[in-house]
Amino acid sequence: MSRQFTLAGLLRLRHMQQDQAAANLATANRRHSASSSRRAAARAELGESDAEVSTAAGLQGMAAARASSQSMLADLQTMVQLDHDQAEQARAVFTAARINTKGLEKLSEKHAAQVADEELAAEQVAVDEMASGSWHRERTESAV
Repeated sequence: MSRQFTLAGLLRLRHMQQDQAAANLATANRRHSASSSRRAAARAELGESDAEVSTAAGLQGMAAARASSQSMLADLQTMVQLDHDQAEQARAVFTAARINTKGLEKLSEKHAAQVADEELAAEQVAVDEMASGSWHRERTESAV
């Protein structure tokens, strides 16, 4: 009968933690990608502006729009940086969870190999005993 890996429950827990960390990383990466796309779209939209100004009021309006746009771009840049930092933190958490899981997986694999070796050794002993018993019977039958 094979022995159970005594840390199997902990290994399952570590797999769940790793899965949760992977989900958090994916969410953080999506958020970072979305904020980067919004920033790129805003920059592209602002770069396409080629309005000509013919009056002082128009010039003032354009200056106000550009100041507002610069403020919006600064806010978007801050959001992109925060999302990037969160993604990096999520990546670090995932890496740590993966390292913890990998260590237990290696222990589980060693345990499984040891159990398999023990089972094979027990089978070999049984086969040897059966072969030895039939060999002895044949020798005693031929001697009679």
